[in-house]
Amino acid sequence: MTSTNTAFTFRPLDPVQDAELLHSWVTHPKASFWMMRDASVADVEQAYREIAADAHHHALLGLADGVPVFLMEKYDPAHRELAGLYEPEPGDVGMHFLTPATDTPVHGFTRSVITAVMAHLFEDPATARVVVEPDVRNTAVHALNEAVGFVPDREIQKPEKKALLSFCTREQFEKAVSA
Repeated sequence: MTSTNTAFTFRPLDPVQDAELLHSWVTHPKASFWMMRDASVADVEQAYREIAADAHHHALLGLADGVPVFLMEKYDPAHRELAGLYEPEPGDVGMHFLTPATDTPVHGFTRSVITAVMAHLFEDPATARVVVEPDVRNTAVHALNEAVGFVPDREIQKPEKKALLSFCTREQFEKAVSA
């Protein structure tokens, strides 16, 4: 694991080259909310091949000193994940992130990751608001989301889970991280 002072960079995920690494992350018991616990390496590769081929969904690896240390997905909520579950606004971008389990946790690492993910999303001037829909039971991620400016809207029922729909505008993010 890396220190929380490390600047992260991003690169597109390569479904073939990164499948084994991702498999170790998404099948770990601590990644249960990722819903891939029973996936094989081939399943993970296929899932990320589908994302790579999707114009409305993108997967990126977050790197520290060139080494992958987290996964980030961004998607168009009007076309994926939340299509038909809320009224999207222009500039909405959906987001997921995953920090892998580690035997040597670094205090503040996951918060630095979500902060970097949000900053990366808001680098695009077209992004007006980030939308998330974590499992209602995932209280750890709710706290992280709140720390970077997300405001819960309501619970929604998705096919695979009951989710907490939350939003964060650029202004809410900037206020939260400058506090």
